[in-house]
Amino acid sequence: MSLQIDNPCDYHVALYIRLSKEDENAGPSQSVQNQESLLREFVQKQKLCIYDLYVDDGFSGTNFDRPNFLRMISDIEMGNVNMVITKDLSRLGRDYILTGHYLERYFPEHRVRYLSLLDGIDTGVESTVNDITPFRAIINDMYAKDISKKIKSVKRNQQRMGEFIGGKPVYGYKMHPTEKHKIVIDEEAASVVRRVFALAVSGMSCRKIAELLNKDGVPTPAAYANLPVPKQGPYSGLWSSERISEMLKNESYIGNMVQGRSMRISYKSKKCIRQAPENWVVVKGTHEPVVDLDTFQKVQVLLISRRHTRNRTYDFLLKGLIFCHECGYPLAVLNRKNAAGEDRLFFVCRTYQRFTKAGVCTCHSIKEETVNQAVLSKVCEICQKSCCFDRLLPIAKEIMKKTAAKDCIETEIQALKRKVAGLTADLDQIYIDRLKGILLEQDFQRLYAKVKMERDGLENQIKKLCEMTKQEVYTDEKAEAFVVQFLDSILMRRELLVSLIERIELTENKELIIKFRFCKPDMTSKVCN
Repeated sequence: MSLQIDNPCDYHVALYIRLSKEDENAGPSQSVQNQESLLREFVQKQKLCIYDLYVDDGFSGTNFDRPNFLRMISDIEMGNVNMVITKDLSRLGRDYILTGHYLERYFPEHRVRYLSLLDGIDTGVESTVNDITPFRAIINDMYAKDISKKIKSVKRNQQRMGEFIGGKPVYGYKMHPTEKHKIVIDEEAASVVRRVFALAVSGMSCRKIAELLNKDGVPTPAAYANLPVPKQGPYSGLWSSERISEMLKNESYIGNMVQGRSMRISYKSKKCIRQAPENWVVVKGTHEPVVDLDTFQKVQVLLISRRHTRNRTYDFLLKGLIFCHECGYPLAVLNRKNAAGEDRLFFVCRTYQRFTKAGVCTCHSIKEETVNQAVLSKVCEICQKSCCFDRLLPIAKEIMKKTAAKDCIETEIQALKRKVAGLTADLDQIYIDRLKGILLEQDFQRLYAKVKMERDGLENQIKKLCEMTKQEVYTDEKAEAFVVQFLDSILMRRELLVSLIERIELTENKELIIKFRFCKPDMTSKVCN
């Protein structure tokens, strides 16, 4: 170790140690004790003052969200630490982007000197070793990526062998008390699963089953497993039709091991994305089934028979703008026929629709056309000062004059002519390639026809624009007609409503709260039904 500290009294040192599970297999030289011994030996030799020891045991270097690393950062920001020492650069981290951020930006900005003993890195002095530090970080990152690939390959092989490698088994099962990677039936939860399948076979819908379980106070899978809920919402702690549907489709309940439903985006991210069913790893007959195959197949037939009723979507003027004031979720739309047999859309609370028996929210039912009239009336009232004929006409005249300007048309014609020239050159090259034998006859005919069709289209556009330059496009009558047409359709244009309105909330008392984008956040307009 050639690192030297000339003024040791000026520094308060943080000794940082990290050991991941993969590093444990690399030998005793990577152990926490070995790292600490090496760091303390250096500090004692250089007569430095240790502020604290920070140890992250069992944490990957690709993730900087480590408890003791964050504690060290907190001490740096409080001014308690101005020197960080690690055994080597990989102990600080293996993500070259974040490692570079701390070395090149964060530590210098906070007047922190960083030392890596085995690499000879010292940010407090100028040296050629520091110049190649970014390359060391990239190599460390590549090592982490290679380790991630190997671990992923091993886990995939275990999945193909039918071994369970997840954190918690599917609801209805638990880990085998003695055998690793095996699951057995959890009778308490399995009884609920069998009940769900029995209700489904009897013809009860997923929504009705969820309502029944909620009414009986049956704990959800998350509540049963005591899993933490990161964000509480109106659906927290309640069974839903989606959860029931997912359970009824799960082959795990007939003894098949189903894994690989989701996968991490990369070795640097914890975020997972759902995989298509064809990419799942399914191994048959790995454990005892909760339900028999005949029951499972009957349920699948029933689910498929109802599928066509679940894909109805309706386009309406306020789609994506209207929400329930009480629970905050978007309102759903239902189609109901009136006495004359005509279709009528109604807004209802989605939370109430899904959890009717639980009493989480209320119906909020109201005709869609009633809400539309109230909203459009308020928008008309707000916009009437600006959207009047006398104010819009001069604007329309100015716009149409600019549109009719011949120099603009000439510019567009020249641009189209350049495109035509380029396509002509392409045709020539295609013909030359055919003569040289580079293109087969069938490829030549296909490419030649395609490019020629595109060139002919551009030439037609040029012809039309040339005709426009010979006549006067703009007239006062056309501008007036344009304004009238705009005013007649303005309130039915969805893009205008979206640009004006940020959010509409329907209260339990059928009152509309309209939040306009051009108002301050606390300014709303209320319209009673």
